[in-house]
Parts: sequence; C-alpha cells; structure tokens
Amino acid sequence: MVVSNKKLYKMYVILVYDIGQKRVGKMLKLCRRYLNWIQNSVFEGEISEVKLKELIAKAEIIMDTETDSVIIFKTRQEKWLEKQIVGKELRSLEQLL
Repeated sequence: MVVSNKKLYKMYVILVYDIGQKRVGKMLKLCRRYLNWIQNSVFEGEISEVKLKELIAKAEIIMDTETDSVIIFKTRQEKWLEKQIVGKELRSLEQLL
C-alpha cells in the first residue's frame, strides 16, 4: 500500500470563526479537539491535511452557511509566521507544559 506524503504532511493553521450564538458551543468543542484554543473564536496549531478536511466537514454540519463563517489561514510551519501579542496572552502554550 502506498501512502501519499501529501496526506501525512502537517501544516500550521490559524482558524477563526463567526458562528451564531446557538451553535458557538458546539463549534468551540469541535475545534478544541483538533487545535489549541488561543482566544475567543480563535485556534491555532499543527494539523494534517486529512484531519483539517475532517474538521471542516464536521464544522459544515454545525454551521448555517448562510450566516456563519470559518476562516483558515495555512502555512507550512509555525516558524514561517511571525506572531506578535499585544496585551495579555489568554492561553500560553507554556502553561500547558
């Protein structure tokens, strides 16, 4: 069996969503299963292409696509993204270690 490297490839993503109040709790729980919660409606982390597609498919079930939105920023690795935090960082990764 040949496994495509593309499916094993991990990427670093930032995911933000704007979801109706009735669905926001479900979306929060879903995203927390795949990524690190860093701020209200904002997640980041490393994820495979397969897992990202799975996350998107499950998010589409929760969403009302007429009014809700999910935006995903992708990069190859976190090191290619400069991150600046102004003010208090709500959830530091160092606190998790």
